[in-house]
Amino acid sequence: MAGIPKNKHYPGLWATSIANSGTGKLAGIPQTAVVNPLVTATSSAQNGFERTIRLYPLTNYTFGTKDALQERDASVQDRFNRMRDEYDKLGMRRSVEAALIVHEHRLPHVLLLQLGSTFFKLPGGELDPGEDDVEGLKRWLTAILGRQDTTKHEWVIEDMIGQWYRPNFEAPQYPYIPAHITKPKEHKRLFLLQLPDKAMFAVPRNYKLVAAPLFELFDNSPGYGPIISSLPQLLNRFTYLYL
Repeated sequence: MAGIPKNKHYPGLWATSIANSGTGKLAGIPQTAVVNPLVTATSSAQNGFERTIRLYPLTNYTFGTKDALQERDASVQDRFNRMRDEYDKLGMRRSVEAALIVHEHRLPHVLLLQLGSTFFKLPGGELDPGEDDVEGLKRWLTAILGRQDTTKHEWVIEDMIGQWYRPNFEAPQYPYIPAHITKPKEHKRLFLLQLPDKAMFAVPRNYKLVAAPLFELFDNSPGYGPIISSLPQLLNRFTYLYL
């Protein structure tokens, strides 16, 4: 489990490595006695303000491997250089990412891609000029997690849960446009997927797929970055139905 940030709120717990961990098997994590009860119906649910997302056990899903998915840029600086060059021709970059949620023992976990020992990301990527957000996200999900056989995966986009802006050709991103910025360099939208009850995914060989519990992500920007660590708050408006 080297390279996966340790949970600062629950020191005995770690994210679960799923695919390409070197063993080919699910790696379990120590469990606590914490149980998340189902939220009962409320007046807000009756009024349509409450949204429900179905969560299925991690063990319902099968994870295989496929050919490596090569990065377009050799380094972070190369990425910003390419962004600068493309901005002059195409304008602001648009990108999309997806949150895929499962549960282990009624604890919600987010599926993350791990590249190297310390870099984590949500599945997704840059949109082509004029490409629709949802169609572009489905294209990226198929490229990253889709099977290589003839089976077509139907990706169900449940909702947009957040958006972030990159004001300059630099790393910082914000969930708003800073007051002094009139032309952001990148606009990133986050979407929530409704996973089916069972599925098979294929993970590129140069990535690991890990399942990180929400409490591990919360307030853990040093380990996962500001966007991933904001997911517990962004997903808080949904009621989880554990199946």
